[in-house]
Amino acid sequence: MTSQVTDLLVVSPHPDDAEFGMAGTVAKYYMEGKTVVYVIVTGGEKGSEDKQMTPEKLKSARRLEQLAAAKILGVKTVEFLGFIDGSLEDNYELRLAITRQIRRYKPLAVATTDPYRRYLLHRDHRITGLVVAEAVYPFARNRPAFPELIEEDLESHTVKEMLFWGSEDPNYYVDITDSFNRKIDALKCHSSQLGSHNEKNLELWLRQRAQEMASGQNYPLAEAFHRVIIDH
Repeated sequence: MTSQVTDLLVVSPHPDDAEFGMAGTVAKYYMEGKTVVYVIVTGGEKGSEDKQMTPEKLKSARRLEQLAAAKILGVKTVEFLGFIDGSLEDNYELRLAITRQIRRYKPLAVATTDPYRRYLLHRDHRITGLVVAEAVYPFARNRPAFPELIEEDLESHTVKEMLFWGSEDPNYYVDITDSFNRKIDALKCHSSQLGSHNEKNLELWLRQRAQEMASGQNYPLAEAFHRVIIDH
């Protein structure tokens, strides 16, 4: 078990979600000498419309894609929780699994997808965001919450802040001008998910999004989050 504090723990519902949501920020952490750990909740085995693709084959492919993307971004540790794609539930098992990773890696900050986007949102995204928030507060810091974690010598841990990507209510912006190319390179690793997007169109679309997020800032490209400071 690790005892070293991690700067950022990123919890992603599927392989590739973190790259779309915050790869520029992750790369910036690495470029600044900070540590980032990835936690991938599901195997992403249902992320294909190809009739010839099997869930087992896709899960294996997406695992390799995620590891390749993480390497480009400087993420040395990737935890795969192995929950079934499309079948997440807000239950004890998931809360325990995510709280375990928070106590194990002791992050200063935790990032995940925003569960409060209205109307259309993948169920795995909504549940992941909700459970991660609840794992940060109160479960990770409440020592008796999971007796089995105490038996694993995983003591309570207090996270300092949370970042939610994909938010309809952003209040925090990160300059990714110098790390944007790494974001593109990382996303190119997820070839099973790019579909009809060729590399040129992907980069154009993401650059436009980053420019929109940087609107009003004094830099050209940004990623936007809803940031929550935990001061109690």
